[in-house]
Amino acid sequence: MKKTTALVASIAFALGMVGAASAQTSTAPAPATPAPPAAKDDMKKSDKMDKKADKKADKLADCMTKAGMDEAKKADCEKKFAAKKPAAKAEKK
Repeated sequence: MKKTTALVASIAFALGMVGAASAQTSTAPAPATPAPPAAKDDMKKSDKMDKKADKKADKLADCMTKAGMDEAKKADCEKKFAAKKPAAKAEKK
């Protein structure tokens, strides 16, 4: 009888410990992680490139407006802004 009581008591103790341990763990899903920062950097770079292209286009438009009807000045404006594009490509290589 003592052995049976000790066996029942030890089983109850073991089940109690297992229950207490399982109550400590979380069953909720993990929180969603934010987007990787690399994607944000790519977006920033493309935004910067777009802004630079817009600035160049604005400068060209201003130059063309100032040139007015003078074809020589218009050609000069086109040369200035066209010459910058191949130089930028050469630097990237």
